[in-house]
Amino acid sequence: MIKPEQEPSIVRQCKLLDIHRSGVYHRPKPTSPINLALMREIDEIHLNRPFLGVRRVTDELCENGPEINHKRIHRLMQIMGIEAIYPKPNTSKRNPAYRIYPYLLRNLEINRPNQVWATDITFIPMPSGFVYLTVILDLYSRRILSWRLSSSMDSEFCVDALEEAIYRYGTPEILNSDQGSQFTSEAFTSVLKAHQIQISMDGRGAWRDNIFVERHWRSVKYEEVYLNAYESMAEAKGGIGSWIKYYTHARKHQTLGTTPELMYAGSASLRKAA
Repeated sequence: MIKPEQEPSIVRQCKLLDIHRSGVYHRPKPTSPINLALMREIDEIHLNRPFLGVRRVTDELCENGPEINHKRIHRLMQIMGIEAIYPKPNTSKRNPAYRIYPYLLRNLEINRPNQVWATDITFIPMPSGFVYLTVILDLYSRRILSWRLSSSMDSEFCVDALEEAIYRYGTPEILNSDQGSQFTSEAFTSVLKAHQIQISMDGRGAWRDNIFVERHWRSVKYEEVYLNAYESMAEAKGGIGSWIKYYTHARKHQTLGTTPELMYAGSASLRKAA
């Protein structure tokens, strides 16, 4: 579909086809079907019991199948970015050259839309590979403001999601993330600073600081990802996109008692009227 040797440029072709250009340039080494199946099982174990480390995850896998060396599981968990206690993607491995910002949400009452946004990245398993998903979430309404899929863990797709959310919905007072290299990068933080958005970051190892996004990952995986066998990035994008529309506009949030869209739009309208 993409033809590097022809005009327009690859960047322009990707924009016309609505394809993230990292998926064009990046050519990852194929992962074996056996390892992909293990990664899918690891992902589910981790969603249910994020406190389990390498050896206990290995023990659970061995209970339902053949003996597996814990070193192999450790390597796969590194690819997925999973560590015990705090369920973060590779973003939890920060770049020491980047500045870390304090956590601003402790004891903060979140009572209006666009007060606090949150972002994170998660691993999405597929039968023929895997991709990464990031979202920008309004914490008050739980509305997903933007999202992106990528085949690599660069900061570019996170910046794209952030810029789209700002373009469509304005700016929040605070944006919270983990301490991952994508979110501490100059490319990401410079966008926040340019729009005078306060930067908040989870404490090291404190995965509960971003619990609302973590719960969202559980919903999207159990209600959509695990029920479908995506064969390509395009299929994953279509399936996850359909689920996000359902989640936003039709699925009543158990805590809110209404849909995220109505919670976000209704509260925003009341604020403008006032």
